[in-house]
Order: sequence, then structure tokens, then C-alpha cells
Amino acid sequence: MVAVVALMMSFSSVRSASHPTNPHHPDNLKAFNLLEDSLPAIYNGLFATSGMCEKCHGYDPEGIASVTPFGEDVNVVDAWRSTMMANSAKDPYWRAKMRQEIMTNPQHEEEIGNFCTKCHAPLGRHSMEVTGVESYTFNHLLTDTAGLDGISCVACHQQSTFNLGNENSGNLHFESDPIAYGPFESPLVSPMALNSGYEPVYSEHISDAGICAGCHTLITGTVDLDGNSTGETFIEQATYHEWLNSIYGEDELNVTCQNCHMPDLGPKQPVQLAAGYDTPARAPYSLHTLVGANTLVLNMMKEYKDTLGIIATDEDYDATISATFNMLQQQSLDFDMELISRDAQTLKLKLVLENEAGHKFPSGYPARRLFVKLDVQDANQESIFSSGEWDDEYYLVDEDPGFEAHYDTITSPDQVQIYEMVMADVNGDPTTILERADDYLKDNRLVPLGFNTEHAVYDTTLLAGSVLTDENFNLSPLGMQGTGTDTLYFNIPLGGYNGPLFIEASAHYQSIPPKWTEELFPLDDPLINHFEEMYEGADKTPVLIDEANLELGVYVGVEEMGQEATSKFWNNRGWIEYQTSGIGNVVVYDLSGRQVHNEAITSTNGSLRIQLSTGVYVIAFDDGKRQTTQKIYIE
Repeated sequence: MVAVVALMMSFSSVRSASHPTNPHHPDNLKAFNLLEDSLPAIYNGLFATSGMCEKCHGYDPEGIASVTPFGEDVNVVDAWRSTMMANSAKDPYWRAKMRQEIMTNPQHEEEIGNFCTKCHAPLGRHSMEVTGVESYTFNHLLTDTAGLDGISCVACHQQSTFNLGNENSGNLHFESDPIAYGPFESPLVSPMALNSGYEPVYSEHISDAGICAGCHTLITGTVDLDGNSTGETFIEQATYHEWLNSIYGEDELNVTCQNCHMPDLGPKQPVQLAAGYDTPARAPYSLHTLVGANTLVLNMMKEYKDTLGIIATDEDYDATISATFNMLQQQSLDFDMELISRDAQTLKLKLVLENEAGHKFPSGYPARRLFVKLDVQDANQESIFSSGEWDDEYYLVDEDPGFEAHYDTITSPDQVQIYEMVMADVNGDPTTILERADDYLKDNRLVPLGFNTEHAVYDTTLLAGSVLTDENFNLSPLGMQGTGTDTLYFNIPLGGYNGPLFIEASAHYQSIPPKWTEELFPLDDPLINHFEEMYEGADKTPVLIDEANLELGVYVGVEEMGQEATSKFWNNRGWIEYQTSGIGNVVVYDLSGRQVHNEAITSTNGSLRIQLSTGVYVIAFDDGKRQTTQKIYIE
């Protein structure tokens, strides 16, 4: 285990400078220099932990530093401390899954610990590597302050430019000197040097997506069911390569990971950076929200933060959870539905899902999935057809054992469209054990705009399964790749029903579907049991990403329906004149059955002022006793 020494480093190697003029009230100066709250503030010989940075880059009670021109506090430490990144080493699901992997193949405990902590506990794991310690097990992590600091400040800001963007599986490269790279030219050295021993250095690479590549491209070694290595590897996740294989990648628009996950305030909102020091305001200032998509675990962390050792307030978590919902619901997916046709026997619909993320959606850890729910109800709000419903345990109703195939057209309630990656073991069976992952049974996750199977990194961003025969997945009508869309059709049997229809389609996201806990919870381990307690008590309702609705009126077809006429309608120079035997309600439909007008008639003779385009319409009149219909042509 790496020995963590809670001593301040010598600052002799860092350029010194006199204190700049302090703009704060003298009574608060001491507070600015000691604003560490309970975050760890150590230097272990290679890395400083987050508490060393919090003193200047945390909350400024005077409201001067880390505050927008509009008075909003945007300090980086409070934004970061409640994120999945900050708590990567305390993530209860990761801890439980890591224990599952070890219990499945206990002979690999050291190897698993060394591998998984490269990304989840980079400061501790890489310190161990530098000092020559051979193993960094999970037990080492639990007593290592630097490791438990997760993906903290210098895990990114101390990364060097060496081989940036070309590494994977946590093979990160760090400066050995105490240097903190930043995005602003000519940084003021003395405040950071005096308070942390780190020298701020400008470098463009801190804004490069390559900073994220080393951990968001993960390749695992494959073992058989006895734990023996097969010599093969498996791409567990390739979010960075998915970005490369998109219109947003570095060879095209170069909209980086940071542009979305750390959005900046723009050039008109400069922010003063360091509490207690008269540093110049800088722009554009990047928010350290580091938002992902895992609202389920974030809510668990909020509720169990004390037992997990997480240093964040409920307010911090509320902000992170809100930003995560916003990312999912506003920046991930565009979802549309349209009517193709309808008669008394069949309703045909078209749904178009468009990926708005810069990588596959979902991306990252293989458990994550998106699915489509569609419900068709009759006039009494009774369900005629439903696909994608879930039960009380949040399993999808009628989901096939193992996994559900990718569909181009859904015709039965027991079919549900699920966008996911499904791993197979050496026998070709589905597995949720990462070490056993050998091949893909399915990967139909929505690809980003510009995705192409001819791209240089397609071998790490493969599609798999029946999606390969879908002629509209990521394809334009002319067969051109890169649309980032999937068109899903529904052919729904109506069995002669011709009344009104109410249709609701929606897309939902699950970060930990219950099938991913089936092999986990039977194991008896304190960390797994603790996670099970959190999971069972959590709200696991799939997250609504987007929805679309249609209302269709009575289907009347091209033949008039009804009994003996009680009304008559005709076109009179653009107005619809009528005569009826009583008062009632009139509804106008186009020939597809879509309702275009609804109005109460209160006299037996009169006219309707309706804006209708040229075409044939069906008018249905109901006086409370009977309904009559009539076709009418509008010139």
C-alpha cells in the first residue's frame, strides 16, 4: 500500500512571488486560507488531493471569486464534489461489481484491483506505480486518502501531453513535478504556489478530449468460465472512440467532451478565479459540473453519503442531479412520432429517434440502456396495445430471456425495442461479468451523427446483432451513413375498432436494469449487501427522456357510416353550411382519420367558420342519440 504522508511539500522548486493586493476584508483572510472543510488536504509526493485546491477554488463567502457577473456562485469544488467523477472510488455500484468480479475469480484479486483502480482511484493507483509497489488491491484503496479522492483536480490537471488520446484502460501519464495545467494564458503563479505548491501552467491540451480518452476507452482481458485467460480482449467501453467516429470528432467539428460535460459561460461572463487574491477575471469559464447520466446512483450517494464517506451537501447533490436530468432530457435524444395510416384493422406508426449526444447513446458501462414504450388506448382509456411496460420490480414485461432482439417493425406487445450492448461469454451466453466478456451478442445503441462503419475506429465501436440488417439504422433514404437516427415502425392490430385512439410513445433510460443484479445480489459480501440495501430502497423508475403523443378521432374511412341522416353539410364558398334535426356536436376529420375541428352546434341551421385546406373531409354529427357522417370536398 502507498504510504500517504499528510505533510505539505517543500515549495523551493516553485517560483515565488509577493502576495498581490488582497481585495477581501482582513477579518476573512484567514478563512480564505483555511477553507478546507473536510476534504482531504495532503500531498503524497506525486499528487495533491482536492482539499489543497478547495482553499482558493471553493466557495468564497465574500462573493468575489468564482462568482458570475450576475452573482451566481460557480466555484469548481462544490460543483465537482457531488459528481460521479469526484466519488468514483466511493461509487457503491462500482464497489459491489468489483467485489463480484473478485468473488467470481478470487485468484485474480490483485489483477482486478490494479486494473479497476487505474481510473476509479487514479491518484492512489498511479502513486503506487511510481513507487514500485506491485499491487494496489481494493483493501489498499479503502485506507488510502489519495485513492479515495476519486477523479479529483490533478487527475486531469496534472495529465501530461504524452501520447494524449492514444491510451486506454487507465494508462494515464502525469507530470512528476507539481504542475497544474489550465486553459488561461499567463496565469498568476503566486497564489497557487504559495497555497498548494503547484505551479499553474497554460496548455491547450487541458481542453482536449484526449484528457478523457485514457479512461473512457476500456479494454478488458477475457477469461473462460474457469477463470483461465483466453488471450483475447473485449472492448468494454469506447466512448472516446465513439466521439472520434462522429461529426463532433477531432477531424471534423471538434466539439470536445468538455464542451458538453463542462460547458463554459461564454466570453461575456468572466469569473475571478482565486478566493482571497486579486486575480484578473477570466473567460470563458468552464463549469465543473461533469454531468453524466446516472441519476439512480447519484440519488443513492445523496442518501447514503455519510456511510460512503462522501463530502458533499444535499444542496450539492440536488444541483448535480438536476443537471444530470437536464443532460438526459434536453441534450441526449430527439424523439418524433407520426401516423402512417389507420383503418379498422391496423394502425401504422413511425417513430424516429435521433441521437443528440457526441457518442453512442447510451454509452459507457454496458448495463446502461434505452428503451421505447408505446401505449394505444381506446375512447374509454382502455389499453388496446402496449409495448415497453415495466412491472413492480422494474423488469420490462415480456422481455425475452437473455436479451431482446433489435426490431425494425414491432407487431406484437411482447416485442420491445431496447437500445443496449449485450456481452457474451466464451460459450456465447449473455453475461454481466466483465472478465468473462468475449464477444457482442447485440449492440444497437444509437450512434452519433456522422458515425460510419468505414471509420478507422469502427473496430472499437462496432454494431452487432440484428441491427446490422436494419435498412434505416443510421442510414438516409438513399442509403448514406451518418444520420445518427433509427426509424422504428409499429403495425398495431385494432381488430375492427374504429373509435378514437390516444397514442403515447416515450423513450426511457435505465442505468442499472434489474437483470444486472441477478448474479450480484445472491453473493454474500458487506459491500454487495450495502449496495443491495441502497438499490432496494431506491426509486428505480426508468428516466423519461422524451415523449410524443397523437390523438385520432373516429375512423370513418372513405364510405359514409351511420344511420338515417339527421344532418346535412355542404361547402358554400369556403364556409361549411349545415342543416340538422337538432343540436349536438360536430367533428371534422381528414381522410387519415385525424381530427381537425370540433365544435358544438346550438342551432339547427347555420354555418361553420373552419380554416381547411383543399381536400376531402369527413364530418361526423352527434345529437346524443345517433351519429351521422358525410364526406365533403373543400376547394
